Amino acid sequence: MKTEHDILIVGAGPAGMAAAVQLTELGLSPLVIDEQAMPGGQIWRATEGHRTGAVQQALGPEYAEGTDRVARFRASGVDYMPGTRLWHLEPGFQVFMSRNEAAFSRRYRAVLLATGAQERPMPIPGWTLPGVMTVGAAQILLKTSAQIPDAPVWVAGSGPLPLLYMRQLLSLGGQIAGYLDTTPSGQAGRIIPHAMAALRGRADLFKGLKWLRQLRAAGVPWLRGVRDVRAIGQEKMEKLRYTTSDEVMHEVPASLLLLHEGVVPSIHATLAMNCDHDWSDTQGCFVPCTDDIGMTSVSGLYLAGDGAGIGGALAAEAKGRIAGLGIAEFLGHGSVSSHLRQARASLDQALASRPVIDALYPPADVEIPDETIVCRCEELTAGDIRAAAEQHRGGPNQIKAYTRCGMGPCQGRQCGYTVNRILSEEYNQSRSETGFFRIRPPLKPVTLGELAALEEGQKAP
Repeated sequence: MKTEHDILIVGAGPAGMAAAVQLTELGLSPLVIDEQAMPGGQIWRATEGHRTGAVQQALGPEYAEGTDRVARFRASGVDYMPGTRLWHLEPGFQVFMSRNEAAFSRRYRAVLLATGAQERPMPIPGWTLPGVMTVGAAQILLKTSAQIPDAPVWVAGSGPLPLLYMRQLLSLGGQIAGYLDTTPSGQAGRIIPHAMAALRGRADLFKGLKWLRQLRAAGVPWLRGVRDVRAIGQEKMEKLRYTTSDEVMHEVPASLLLLHEGVVPSIHATLAMNCDHDWSDTQGCFVPCTDDIGMTSVSGLYLAGDGAGIGGALAAEAKGRIAGLGIAEFLGHGSVSSHLRQARASLDQALASRPVIDALYPPADVEIPDETIVCRCEELTAGDIRAAAEQHRGGPNQIKAYTRCGMGPCQGRQCGYTVNRILSEEYNQSRSETGFFRIRPPLKPVTLGELAALEEGQKAP
């Protein structure tokens, strides 16, 4: 492995791998780092692992595609450092990382962030109890360890991922107690303006319809228009309470609840670099601003994949190729116009169904009762945030200073959007105007031992 690189790619998912392959084909030598032990990102996590035919079949052909992508990435010869964590990025692209319990720092001419997305936090009363987790976390267990729950599972939320996971779970012999669908009503009316997009993206939509038919055929209890979901218990989850569309409250025994309300871009690094961001009403999140080749408002800092707006794996690959081509041009390696046209055509096709998906599954404005824990790190409730907002009339950063909300290890990843929403409602202003936490280093927890190693030398472990 080279000790010096001009380009750093953070993330070895669909976007990062595609960008790396594109750059190596142009004769450039980027360094790719990723926190995971194997490439593939969340969507193609652990495709190199050994698994039974039943598990492979359950994960489906979309997951199997990742095996070829990872093999191509490996064959490209790109320098790749798994198990490496980015925890600080300075202007001028001095980058601080940790690997094998030691920190090191290097400087780059261009950086591509391909850090993907995270599940949107879904704070409900009791969501910190053992027995409550996200659909994404359950799917990670399935992909990495072939583990499925041994008891009937309740699933609550909205979006394509719960449908996919429930289909995978059933195919492996798992049981579903019920699906509490929180999707806002009026789906048919919302997709009418996107009829042409529905035609272009019909392959993705037909795939979703196939999942629906499989779940109906399996007899999965499907309750629509559900609200006021609560997990109840002392040391662990014991009961589930919810209200159906007919205004009837139900309470049933339950030991496992999976939550999901869509995904949002991972924006902590771009916030720390003071990049420009816009609020997306359709996806209900902040999205970093980029130009048509993926460069942010900070020259030389690029984005690709779901971190630049939620679009899925194929769109992430196309964005990765576009960003790779943009970096090559930025570093003076000639015109890449012909390659860009092909990559943009691929991106347009990959995003064809996105307007329909966004219309079908808008973020649900579920009620957040005062007793709901918002900041899991500091155990602050929605009532605490509302009280601080009433007393101090400050934005997210002022509330952070008054309450310590967002100061824990997750750096606001689990509470940031909830605080944004509560303050927007309290102050009767837009979520864009309310803003997000100011992000300070380190982006991820770093130990004193790692910092000591940084002082001793800069050689990567």
